[in-house]
Amino acid sequence: MAAGESLQPFFVNVKTHFKFKNVFKFDPLSKNHFSFSMKLKYLPLLLLVLIAFSSFQPNSFKGKFFAESPYYIVIDKSDYEMHIYDEEGWYATYPIVFGSKDLSDKMREGDKKTPNGDFTIIVKKKNPKWGPELLLDYPNAESYKKFNERKNNGTIPRNAKIGNGIAIHGTRPDEEWTIDNYYNWTDGCISVRYSEMLDLFNYIPVGTKVKIQP
Repeated sequence: MAAGESLQPFFVNVKTHFKFKNVFKFDPLSKNHFSFSMKLKYLPLLLLVLIAFSSFQPNSFKGKFFAESPYYIVIDKSDYEMHIYDEEGWYATYPIVFGSKDLSDKMREGDKKTPNGDFTIIVKKKNPKWGPELLLDYPNAESYKKFNERKNNGTIPRNAKIGNGIAIHGTRPDEEWTIDNYYNWTDGCISVRYSEMLDLFNYIPVGTKVKIQP
């Protein structure tokens, strides 16, 4: 329900489909089809319902980031940092590395670059080498759009492939030093320390939105 939208259609709909004993009585002969008989003891309850619906504005709730998750993630490639936000604002920051010193947008499969754009975590799983990982929905529609445009204008070869499997995951258990030394070692994924990934995996749910920016 949008802000300022009348509550009357909602209650008319409720009255049409539900029967509230001793609260509402349906009168089919009435001009407006409804007449109310309300006991005083129900009045406080109805007032609470009215207040709740008049103050509920889902469209103002942090936008699309909170459609599926109470968190969202912003990855700043140039700063080698991953920021976690919740409904109240900044929540945590983790140092990260990537797959290439070239931090520009991913162009094709095998270039070891990390894609820019807006993504969603779609799978949580365990990798036998580095443990927990959060798989992103790369390539998504925007990824394919950029990829096809680059093919058409000759930026990448016509036989290039877009790639897949981009995820947020940890280092191997004994290789946390790669984060401390900004050593880019992945095939395009985002890597945090192994110990910190265990924590992330516990509280970041599927559906969390992820923005990757230069």
